[in-house]
Amino acid sequence: MSDIEDKKEHQAVHEEYLGEGRKGEVEVQKVFNAAYAAAVKTDAVNPRSRESIILYLCCGVSFLCACANGYDGSLMTSILAMPFFQDTFRSGTTGSTVSLIFSIYTVGSMVGAFSAGPIADRYGRRVGMFCGGCVIILGSIIISSSYKMPQLVVGRFVLGWGISIMTVAAPSYCVEIAPPNWRGRMVGIYSCGWFGGSVPAAAVCFGTQYINGPMSWRLPLILQCVPATVVLVAVFFIPESPRWLLANGRDEEAKAFLVRFHGNKNPDSSMVALEWQEFKENIALDGSDKRWWDYRPLFNSSNGRWRMTCVLLISIFGQFSGNGLGYFNTVIYNNLGYTDVATQLGLNLANQVANAVCAVTAAFLSDRMPRRPVLIYGTLLSAVFLLINAVLGLMWARQSHTVGADGNPIYDSPNLALGQGALAAYFLFNATFSFAYTPLQGAYPAECLESTARAKGMALSGVIVSAIGFINQFAGPIALGNIKNLYVFVFVGWDTVEALIWYLCCVETQGRTLEQLDVIFSAPYPVKASKQLDTIAVTHTPDGHVQVIEEVEA
Repeated sequence: MSDIEDKKEHQAVHEEYLGEGRKGEVEVQKVFNAAYAAAVKTDAVNPRSRESIILYLCCGVSFLCACANGYDGSLMTSILAMPFFQDTFRSGTTGSTVSLIFSIYTVGSMVGAFSAGPIADRYGRRVGMFCGGCVIILGSIIISSSYKMPQLVVGRFVLGWGISIMTVAAPSYCVEIAPPNWRGRMVGIYSCGWFGGSVPAAAVCFGTQYINGPMSWRLPLILQCVPATVVLVAVFFIPESPRWLLANGRDEEAKAFLVRFHGNKNPDSSMVALEWQEFKENIALDGSDKRWWDYRPLFNSSNGRWRMTCVLLISIFGQFSGNGLGYFNTVIYNNLGYTDVATQLGLNLANQVANAVCAVTAAFLSDRMPRRPVLIYGTLLSAVFLLINAVLGLMWARQSHTVGADGNPIYDSPNLALGQGALAAYFLFNATFSFAYTPLQGAYPAECLESTARAKGMALSGVIVSAIGFINQFAGPIALGNIKNLYVFVFVGWDTVEALIWYLCCVETQGRTLEQLDVIFSAPYPVKASKQLDTIAVTHTPDGHVQVIEEVEA
């Protein structure tokens, strides 16, 4: 269709929409995509319907998958500080043994990621979550019953394997079932499941430290299998992803899902019509998801390479922006003068709660917040708070002191304000990172990947996340043991570089359907294309309904 014909067609739509709406006041708005904005305004999903409640429950199942991952995030840092754990394994809190305990988990994640994509592609997103849950429960049994270091290490490896399977299937499922205008919130809430696991883990460890025996550390490890157990049961009661159904030739089931959950049970819904047309145009029955070995679509075109660039950036930066220090919170608090174990575990719990509040707040705002400014300015602000923490921490460490029998420094006349200021800056860094990154760590890569390559792309993202996690968890204890607070300066400089890279390479994904993003990523410079806006006019009819007029530039 020529540009002139296209303009005439839109003008006809323009006049038809106006109708009685001429009596109302017209409001002109700038949006990322006019067709999407029109569908959202005219056929919004009823958030209080029975079908919407089912979608919330589906999101809750994927949320529990993230909880299983987050539980481990604050678990081992607390357990390492427990005396009865040290009596059994004598690992210390820094050094190469601790590096092995932490990093073997990420090795399991990297290995497991290569099985995660094919499972989710061949058998469905629900089966992927189920299989991951089974492996996590096995890992929890191994690690919680261990008495020797080799068994502990094997258990950590199995846990990492299971988590990788689960966290490939879960975000893919969540982003594929969400109505387009709920996508940011639903996948953002999924990502906040990290804190749904880390906060309970910190709370459980804070409580079990008072148990006078090995159960002080075994009980938290046993409870690690609780989210996975719930997922094993729940997946049998939730619908499969409509995109996966269509990609596997189950068109009627896919269409029925859209009508029921995205169209208020109205088969003539404009949102259903928009999504169904895009599904048929963009989802191939013979895509690479049918070939377990085929990762070529992720790299063999400019479109695929740009998509994977964005996926790799959020995967790397989401793990290596200083947030990896959180694995060693108790050590960081110790270096700032908080040497009592109960105080360290209490601060760890408070830190996790504060981060969770910030992350959940961002998740609920994510459908209205563009990705680019959040990532650019959030990363810069993270660098600022880390710089304050590093400077004050260095000043604290250089005060005059002697070394006590436990190896901790005893300061002659400590300036407590330095340690308190460094602690406050560390809390603010974590809060900022949680707001900027946590909701997008699941949402952004899932948005950037097209449907038939999503599971494999998420699997590769998992490999990168695990590789960076390995660096954090293997190098972190050694660096903190050798250079202590100076380690933070590494991330101050790196976060500044990250912000610049985000400015140059971050493609805006908010405000469009997943299929509409294909046009953006096919542009010569997708970053520029993603920032371009369409103009729509919105008016209200006398009976209170919203009408949308799509404006077409001359």
